[in-house]
Amino acid sequence: MADRIDRVEEVTTPVAATNAGSQKQVTRQTAETSVGGSVLAARIVWYIAGILLVILAFRFVLTLLGANSTNGFANFIYNVSHPFVAPFFGLFGYKLQYGASHFETYTLVAMAVYAIVAWGIAKLFTLNKPQA
Repeated sequence: MADRIDRVEEVTTPVAATNAGSQKQVTRQTAETSVGGSVLAARIVWYIAGILLVILAFRFVLTLLGANSTNGFANFIYNVSHPFVAPFFGLFGYKLQYGASHFETYTLVAMAVYAIVAWGIAKLFTLNKPQA
């Protein structure tokens, strides 16, 4: 990839003789990799976006399966994800519901929007990097 800087060293070590008076030289390569600051920033953006997308995916699945909102885990997921899906409430005029199950279209839209925003921010950090 273009975001890696590799330095390869050759290290030569003698090996004990298997035959009388002969020695072999074994060569191995070691690689040291470092990442630039812009790539690190892009990775941090994707890490944060990944956490947010997982939380939103949990919310979508829990509401789709009709999870009890008084349950501790479900309540935690709903409370944490609420600020991120709130801008998308009322985006669609219909509501798909079957008993306790809800199909939250706005959660799927929120996931798509946040993924695109994360891609754009990460791309801004790596604009000056040459493509591989």
